[in-house]
Amino acid sequence: MADTLVIVESPAKAKTIGKFLGSKYKVIASNGHVRDLPKSKIGVDADNNFEPKYITLRGRGDVLDHIRKEAKNSKHVLLATDPDREGEAISWHLTKILNMDEKSKCRIEFNEITGTAVKNSLKKVRAVDMNLVDAQQARRILDRLVGYKISPILWAKVRKGLSAGRVQSVATRIICDREDEINAFTPEEYWIISAMLVLGKRKPFEAKYYGQNGKKKELHSEAETNAVLEQIKNAKFIVSDVKTTNKSRHAAPPFTTSSMQQEASRKLSFTTKRTMMVAQQLYEGVELGNKNLTGLVSYIRTDSVRVSNEAQAAALEYIAKNYGDKYLPSKPNVYKGRRNAQDAHEAIRPTDINLNPKEIKQYLSSDQYKIYKLVYERFLSSQMTEAQYSVSTVSFDANACTFRANGSRTLFDGFTAVYTEGRDEQGEDEVQLPPLEIGDELTLSKLTPQQKFTQPLPRYTEATLVKTLEEKGIGRPSTYSPTISTIVDRGYVAREKKVLVPTELGFVVTKLMKENFENIVDVRFTANMEDQLDSVEDGSSDWHELLKNFYGPFNESVEKASSTIERVVIPDEVSDVPCENCGAMMVYKFGRFGKFLACPNFPKCRNTKAIVEKLDVNCPKCGSSIIKKRSKHGKTFYGCEKYPECDFVSWDKPVKMACPNCNGIMVQKIGPNGSFIVCNNKDCGYIHRSVKKADADE
Repeated sequence: MADTLVIVESPAKAKTIGKFLGSKYKVIASNGHVRDLPKSKIGVDADNNFEPKYITLRGRGDVLDHIRKEAKNSKHVLLATDPDREGEAISWHLTKILNMDEKSKCRIEFNEITGTAVKNSLKKVRAVDMNLVDAQQARRILDRLVGYKISPILWAKVRKGLSAGRVQSVATRIICDREDEINAFTPEEYWIISAMLVLGKRKPFEAKYYGQNGKKKELHSEAETNAVLEQIKNAKFIVSDVKTTNKSRHAAPPFTTSSMQQEASRKLSFTTKRTMMVAQQLYEGVELGNKNLTGLVSYIRTDSVRVSNEAQAAALEYIAKNYGDKYLPSKPNVYKGRRNAQDAHEAIRPTDINLNPKEIKQYLSSDQYKIYKLVYERFLSSQMTEAQYSVSTVSFDANACTFRANGSRTLFDGFTAVYTEGRDEQGEDEVQLPPLEIGDELTLSKLTPQQKFTQPLPRYTEATLVKTLEEKGIGRPSTYSPTISTIVDRGYVAREKKVLVPTELGFVVTKLMKENFENIVDVRFTANMEDQLDSVEDGSSDWHELLKNFYGPFNESVEKASSTIERVVIPDEVSDVPCENCGAMMVYKFGRFGKFLACPNFPKCRNTKAIVEKLDVNCPKCGSSIIKKRSKHGKTFYGCEKYPECDFVSWDKPVKMACPNCNGIMVQKIGPNGSFIVCNNKDCGYIHRSVKKADADE
């Protein structure tokens, strides 16, 4: 019998923490939430002070029986769920399941899953923080009221299967509004003239037309451009001015959830969902050879750029040892967070700065390595000195026409020796200019006039949408990824390469929401609601009062919308696939498990077809293509396109690689430490271990 039972959310986290604690402790997992509002009904009594009606989640019976049994056999129970609102709520629900007093000392928390952090948390046992719980309850009930009141209206007036939500509806509106701006944009013509200049036998560099006699002048037509070309015909290019200044650039702060998602999107082309899934694995623990399971990064849901004194001191020691004292700042770098940041946890950082990504790469999957390297290098660089540059602006006179060239030369690389932050929009790279002095004459090697047009603001990528949501105070670190996944899954937004494009359905739903539920899709209103939830968390507001103030006007809008909104008919998107029964071109429909093809002549013709996604892998039985399918319960599996003639099927994704032992088909499996590849033949059992160095999906 263990003296103390420790309950966490995930089995992987339980396994890691169990390695740090002795035999007097037993660590088990709740597998996330154990209670929630029911799916079949709203589950909130708006007439009784918004009392929530929680139920035990379906399918958790065995888990809860195990938890109760272990708790009964233990002298003490400690709740070690994640250190945020959601984690606090899970701990509170566990006290209800186990008939514990939430005011008793039963709660521990840690920002990173390391032996030191876990053991230190045992010295700071506290009661469940009901302010955090109430803030989570208020958010959950708000989202339930909005979703369960508006969604049925969308089903009745637009299409079944749609949903509305406080954050998802605003995110969809932001994307639709940007598309409206793009469509309304009127491009304006402008011209640039590029001159390739050469000093002696040095490498040519580019200078661009700036204006006349040192004064800026823009070119808006071909006629204006030709006039300039005529003016500089046979002219000499003489250096008229040289300005050189030294500049410094400070490192970017360590990652918050938002900045990590943005950078992974920019540099790795990862979706927010993929980034968070991999980061969670790194947080919960990865097996590093004989070192057992090790949590590699600190808590991954944070809006803070603050780091502990211990982590900073370790980083500075590492920098001095591996890069030299010149890379150490005169005083440790401190970063200022956003105005409305909760600052409840540290920034995302490696738990041990001595675990260099390259040295542990062999133990990580490809995705894990990429994200860990990103977090590690960002944190290490944030503690280093500024980079120093010499920046030059040189002006050239060509018969009263002024051309300019900008150059940059690195004097000291500083933090860039480790890491450089990505950019959403690529600016013009500055070039290294030759040594130039006033009066120098240069040779013109090429003159190129170019017609250009002003461009509208770009469509949102996942990175820029997350950045915008954060800047406007919409949602919190834990909501960005599920919000984007939801609006894509609902068909409001489509991913086209890296950009998010609103669909016709997205426009229709946003228009309906604007006309009938203006507050729900109003950016300021939603941001203000986040501030009110924060005030519940800090104990300065009552969550019942918050809900009361919101619900009255909201419910009036719902009742009015139910009776006044007219049915919206959205024409189906026509595919290029003919119906084999009647010959009509099939249309795209949305069902419970996503998009599918259906005959437009329903109900006369009831033919439907799944949208086939072929893998670049041949069936091992008949050589035909393998396609991705869904079971009647919505689970993905893979089978031969010739079914039922060929019965090959696999729950795991086949990959284009033959087993070196039996020449059978290999499949991709997902484990706690990422993806790996095994032979599909159980009698063979070959495991391709080197997959941890290469992504099986690529």
